[in-house]
Amino acid sequence: MQDPLPATDETTLTRFLLRINGPASGPRVWALCLVFLLAAFSSSPIAAQTAVSPGNSAATTSVRVARPATALADTAKLVTEFDVNGLKVLVKRRDGSQTAVVGLFLRGGATNINEKNAGIEALMLDLASEASANFPRERMRSESSRMGTSISYGINYDYSAMIMGTTRRNFDRSWQMFTDVALHPSFAPDDFERVKNRLIVARNDDQDTPDSYLQQLQSRSIYAGHPYVNNPEGTAESIKRLTLEDVKRYHQQIMQTSRLLLVVVGDVDPQQIRERVAASLGKLPRGNYQASSPPALAFDSPTVDITTRDLPTNYVMGTYVAPSMTTPDIYAMRVASSILQTRVFTEVRVQRNLSYAPDAFLGSQRANVGGIYVSAVDNRLTRMKSRARCNSISPNTTSLSKPTRLRPASWRSMN
Repeated sequence: MQDPLPATDETTLTRFLLRINGPASGPRVWALCLVFLLAAFSSSPIAAQTAVSPGNSAATTSVRVARPATALADTAKLVTEFDVNGLKVLVKRRDGSQTAVVGLFLRGGATNINEKNAGIEALMLDLASEASANFPRERMRSESSRMGTSISYGINYDYSAMIMGTTRRNFDRSWQMFTDVALHPSFAPDDFERVKNRLIVARNDDQDTPDSYLQQLQSRSIYAGHPYVNNPEGTAESIKRLTLEDVKRYHQQIMQTSRLLLVVVGDVDPQQIRERVAASLGKLPRGNYQASSPPALAFDSPTVDITTRDLPTNYVMGTYVAPSMTTPDIYAMRVASSILQTRVFTEVRVQRNLSYAPDAFLGSQRANVGGIYVSAVDNRLTRMKSRARCNSISPNTTSLSKPTRLRPASWRSMN
């Protein structure tokens, strides 16, 4: 996540959260907006170097290879979908594959938690993967090592997942281990204290690394008043408050088939998977969970946040509202963001050597954001700001507050 943008000369650690939005703006506007941002670089020597002469037919020829519709149809046929007591299951068969992966997804993410118990889902999944009723910790580690099986977890603002990876040869035994971990975690007190302390240390470390702290401050700013303001990974303070009984109670509440999605990929028989699910995860209570989309983000006015740190480098980030992952506009936005990423890297890193890792990024959330980021010392950041001012963008084509700046409508800054 990175980008070349203005900074304050008085400070040493600078972050700008660039927020683009307007009352009448829609996702398509932002797909166009990133494309028009490229105009800020169009007058640079780079644009002149990469311009194609009309007479250069070799340079202007483009080849588009379309994937046959039959190939897509054949791929779709490999996926089997069915329901077991409210649990949706997707099985993709890969004939001949020597590995298999299983993912048990829990819907909700940030909407499942609040400020007081933020991090409880991450703690629950981490603790569950330590041991189960039939696989104590030493036995689980020994068998996992012998079979080449791993059980891990991941979490984000929209969902979390418990993931198992194993070999086809050991799939049956690994499946027993995986379902026992999901359904009957041991939640041993000593495991709880160890895992809890590990997560607290990790959350405390977030403020020690400038890039991690930058993202933490960004989230506080752009998600204020939104469900995403509660980070599913939690904070050191919220995790300290959690008890073992809280985790046990949460596990009992969250493990309902209406909240879950199971995905299996490998050389496996869908009918056998159906039978295995019915004998294990399918016995969970159905529940009455109804999925709902989080409210869309809205940045109605320009904002700048600055946090001062005694560091030799400035860290700058701009953020804007992007189309949701569930809307058709996300595809056009991905193309625009990819183009911007290439241009920013070429202009800032390759051609001018102003920053080591400038970047443009696009999220993958239901309430989505994108942005640009850069880190540089004061003198180089000032040169980037001057360069941005020299390339004007028409105020009629974007929602820019100042047509002479490489920054649409709003900024948040941290230094």
